[in-house]
Amino acid sequence: MPKLIEMKNIISIGLNNWLKRHKDSVLLFDSIAAASEIALMLNGKWDGCNGVIIAKCDEVAVNTAAKLKIATWCYQGASKAVLGRVTTDEILRRYAIGERNFVNANLRCAVLASVKLSEINLSYAQLSWADLSQANLSYADLTAADLSLANLSGADLSKAYLMRTNLSGADLQQASLRGANLSSANLSEVNLTGVDLTLANLSLADLRGANFYECNLSGANLTGAKLIESDLAFARQ
Repeated sequence: MPKLIEMKNIISIGLNNWLKRHKDSVLLFDSIAAASEIALMLNGKWDGCNGVIIAKCDEVAVNTAAKLKIATWCYQGASKAVLGRVTTDEILRRYAIGERNFVNANLRCAVLASVKLSEINLSYAQLSWADLSQANLSYADLTAADLSLANLSGADLSKAYLMRTNLSGADLQQASLRGANLSSANLSEVNLTGVDLTLANLSLADLRGANFYECNLSGANLTGAKLIESDLAFARQ
């Protein structure tokens, strides 16, 4: 039996190493221009923003290319954003001409109240303390974005992707999250007063301390969600 367990462990380690070698790497650079040029240098795919997708990451080659372009980089999902701060005017200008990809953008404290940013890609973006009240973010991709303490009151987030998004302490009162995907999102201490969460996916979400007063949870998926049952007393289900 011990030999069988040891063999299974060896196979498991080997499989994991194989998967790691064959998984594409997504690299994020501190400038869009650098990402575009380094993608060509490394025979990778530029994502139109500050990301480069490569089949095999040779860190020596990446560091050499980054040094030539005087750029810094990290893997997507790293704890810090490396992209320089984007101004509100720049976001609106680029969105107006059809650009939708703003992955990893730094928009801390940005004022984007009442703007239309439907279908925008702000995954991994830094949006803490941002004012997005009354904004149209329907179908937006906010996967793993930081929206802690942001003002999203009255915002349209219907069908938005908010998987693993940090919304702790955010104000979402009267917002529409109808059909949104909030699986594994952090919604602790969030103001959900009057929010429409009809058919939303809240599986594995952290909802502890959230205010559900007059919140519509009809058809919502709460499988595995962390919450205090008494908090749901004033929600509509």
